[in-house]
Parts: sequence; structure tokens; C-alpha cells
Amino acid sequence: MINNSGNAFDYSLFKRLLKFTKPYKFVFYFVAFAAIILSVFAIVRPYLTQEAIDLSINTQDYDNLVYYTALMLITLVLEVIFQFGFIYYANWLGQEVIRDIRVKLFEHMLGFKKQYYDNSAVGRLVTRAVSDIETIASIFSQGLFMIISDLLKMLVVVGFMFYQSWKLSIVVLLVMPFILYATRVFQQKMKSAFEEVRTQVANLNSFVQERITGMKIVQIFGRENAEYERFKAINAKHKKAWIKTVWYNSIFFPVAEVATSITIGVLVWYGGMQIVENNNLSLGLIVMFIQLTQMLFRPLRQIAEKFNTLQMGMVAANRVFKILDTQASITDVGAIEAKQLKGAIQFNEVRFSYIKGEEVLKGISFAVNEGETVAIVGATGAGKSTIINLLNRFYEIDSGTISIDGVSVKDYTLASLRNQIAVVLQDVFLFADTIMNNITLKENSITEEDVITAAKAIGVHDFIMSLPNGYQYNVKERGVMLSSGQRQLIAFLRAYVSKPSILILDEATSSVDTYSEQLMQDATERITKGRTSIVIAHRLATIKKADKIIVMDAGQIVEMGKHDELLEKENGYYRNLYEVQFLQENTLDV
Repeated sequence: MINNSGNAFDYSLFKRLLKFTKPYKFVFYFVAFAAIILSVFAIVRPYLTQEAIDLSINTQDYDNLVYYTALMLITLVLEVIFQFGFIYYANWLGQEVIRDIRVKLFEHMLGFKKQYYDNSAVGRLVTRAVSDIETIASIFSQGLFMIISDLLKMLVVVGFMFYQSWKLSIVVLLVMPFILYATRVFQQKMKSAFEEVRTQVANLNSFVQERITGMKIVQIFGRENAEYERFKAINAKHKKAWIKTVWYNSIFFPVAEVATSITIGVLVWYGGMQIVENNNLSLGLIVMFIQLTQMLFRPLRQIAEKFNTLQMGMVAANRVFKILDTQASITDVGAIEAKQLKGAIQFNEVRFSYIKGEEVLKGISFAVNEGETVAIVGATGAGKSTIINLLNRFYEIDSGTISIDGVSVKDYTLASLRNQIAVVLQDVFLFADTIMNNITLKENSITEEDVITAAKAIGVHDFIMSLPNGYQYNVKERGVMLSSGQRQLIAFLRAYVSKPSILILDEATSSVDTYSEQLMQDATERITKGRTSIVIAHRLATIKKADKIIVMDAGQIVEMGKHDELLEKENGYYRNLYEVQFLQENTLDV
């Protein structure tokens, strides 16, 4: 885990970033070489200016002036070429690095347990994967390499100054400690300010993403004004964080500019006095020192500005690497490929808790035989959906064992296990894509012909063809162009075409209209035939046809058996549930 110690520059963090440049080491070396060459060019032009003044202008030698002018032109062209290569490839390197980091981050996030997403705001994760990673690119394009280039320029300039005149060099450097101190204070303040900026950006993204996603709820309950006020408060904090960075910039850069002007003024006064009194210095030397002073102080101001960019990049990198260092993935050490499972499921003394110390499943045990359809019923929070999540290994159990066909689910490879289990959820998620792509999820092995055949088999082909463009109809984000029942039919077809060994219907018909439910019931009979199925449902028609009913309450199995057997238990949990809920529902349906 990256430790953000508050240092100006985190070397361990930067060393980790450099590992991503290894595939592009030749570009990296070229950018470093270009930085060195540009530092040399920094003194060439001022030196040629001095020579032109002292050896050409003062002596009125026209041919010599043309010669030095040509040299300056050639130097300028070469400097432009290297400057172009430096800027282009530094930016190119930054984009290649963040592409690789973003791919690595997304791959890492794909393997996270559901529990990680339960506890993480989507807006924050989007910020990390998009804007924070984009900010990392500035470390290479506008931050580190630019700072190194500027530092090299300053070192070369200072060395050349002392070589030409140590007296004038001391005049120039008298103000340097003050500027260095101001720069140090400035970068410390900016680091703290940028950390606050990134925090407020994440808060703003998270708030906006959640409210846009849940806009229907906001409008239904008339919370527009309340959410508007909350947004204004969050936006104000975001503005305040940025204003703080503007405040520090507004103080530092004018101070640095004044210090530069004062230094040049003292340099002209002192150099001019020397020329007037004893002519120890030349006019060309004074002009050269004025140019060198600007070259020395300008990079110093730019270093402070680019340090802001570097700080933002390092803060963003720290946040991204914290996610990369998060060990929230399901352990995938299984070696057995789950192919064509028979579907015999065994839960043995399984205990599980989302929050440590608060058990959701309290040592449950049950068996589902091959090809059997089992219904799980119980009040909300009884642990029904948790069983499904554990079977798919979306969470790790606290103790006990879960096995399929006599093999622990941990011994199967994670991908092959999940490929053999199809789930239809009550809350169906559809991507902003065509119906065809939402069904196949772009799995190349599933052809359009397979989808159409499956759709006809379960009776949803006519419904799909009634939509504009049929299977190519774009359902938009989260499937908003379809009704709840239509979305569930699409999800059922998606599960059907995957040809699973085990089918799970997690309250898949609880919010479906009567017509769609009849389609689902007919399809359920076809898809569950000869296939192990687990059905979590509220509707009586779904439960009555199950081979076995598991009744749960508060994380425990309280009853188990067939529908008729459970009804015969006087004061039984299932019987009470049937009389209070299922019977009433059946009457209403009639």
C-alpha cells in the first residue's frame, strides 16, 4: 500500500510508476536526452548574442554580424526540433503509461468481490478510473520531465555565469535563497490544496452520478429542491478547494516576477557602474547576463507551476495505486475446469457474514439433487439471495463447505464455475446496447441464429420483433426503453442461450405483468427440465411446482419439503406464510 507521507515527492510511488515505462524505454531515453540537449541550448543563444554585440556591433563588422545571426538562426531551428520531440514524446509516453495503468486497474476491478462494490461509491471509482488516471499522464507530459529539463537548464546557466563573471553571478544569486524558500512554501501549500481538490472532485462525481441514476426516485418523492440545495453545497466545497489553489498561485507568481525584475535592475545598475568606472565588463556580457537571468528565474517559476502538475499527478497516482493494492478479489486457485456439471449442490454447515460478527447465514445445510428444482422462500433478509451469491462465489464464506458434483466450489476455476451457472435477477441490468448484444454479451460462440431459435422456444421472439429494428433495437442505458417485464424476458433469454448446467431465478417474476409471467412460467418449465434449478420467488405458481421447498428465517433453514407436505404442518412457518401471503396473492390473481 502506498503511504502518503506528505513528502514533496514520493520516490517509492514514482519508482512504481516508472515500471510502466519499461515497454517504452527507448522513448523514455530519448525524452531524457532531449532534456539534456535543451539545457545546452539554453546558454548557446545568449552566448552568441554577447559575441555578436562585442565582436560585431561594437566593432561595426557587418560580415561578422551576419555570421553570428546565421548561427543563432541555426541554433533556434535545432532547439525548435528538439523542443518538438521533447514535448511530443513526453506526452506520448504519458498516454501510453496511463493506457496500461487503466487497463490494469479495470482488470483488477473486474475481479473484486461484490462486497467491495457494496461499500464503494460508483462515482468515486469512475473518478479513479477516468480523471485520476488522466491526471497521471501529466507527470510525464507536463511534470517530471519538464522539471528535470528546467533544473538542467538552471544548473548549466549558473555554471556558465560563474565561468563568465563570478561578480555578476553573485549579484544574480543574491535573491535566489528567497525565491527557493518561497517555492518550497508554495509547493507544500499546493500539495495540501490539490489533495482537497481531488477529494471534492470525487465527491461531486459520486453525487451527480447517483442522482442522475436515481432521478426517478428524486422526482417521485419531490426531492428536487432538497437535492438541488445539497448539490449547491457540494459544488461550493469544490469551488472553495480550487479557489485555494488560485490564491496560492496569485501570491507566488507576482512575488517571483518582482524578484526577477529587481535582480535585473540591480544587475544593470552594477554592471553599468563597472563599465563606466573601469570598463572591466563589456556591454555584450551585461546583455548576456540579463538573458541568462531570465532563463534562470523563468524555469524556477515554471518549476513551481509544473510542481503543481506533478503534485496533482502524484496524488492521483496514489489514489489509483490504493485501488490496485486493494486485495478484494475472490481467491482463484482452483485447477478443475467446470464443464457440463451435473448440478448436484451441497451446502454443509455454511456460515457467512457481510459484516464481521453479524452472521447472515447461521450454519445452513441442504442438498439439491441433479436435475432437481428447488424453491427457497422466506421473509426479506432471511438469507435467500445470499445463498445464490455464495454459490457463484461472489463472496467468500466464513466457514463450512459448498460443493457441486462432490467438488468444492473453491476447487473449480472461477471463470468456468460461473460459466456453468446462469442467474436471472429481479433487478435486471441491461447495457446501453442492442437487444442482441445484451443477450449474447458479445460472446462469439453464440450466433444470431442461436438467439432467435432460443427466443422462439420460450415465446419471446414475437415481442422482440415488434420493436423497431427487432434484435438490433437499442434499449439505451439500463434498458430504460423497455418495461420491467420486458427487461426480465430479455434477461431470461440471456440465461437460456448460455446453456447453463445450473439455473438460478432470483425473484425473477416478482414484478412481471400477468402476460409476461405466463411466458416466464412456460419458459421456466422448458429450461429447468433436466437441469438443476434454484428458484427464489414470491409467486405461488412458481413454488408449487418445485421438487423441494427450503423455508428460511433469520439465516436459518426452518423447514424443508414439498408444497403439500409443508402445508400439512400445523402452525408451520410455510403454512403461515402460504395463508398470509401466497393464498391472498392467488386470490388476487384469480
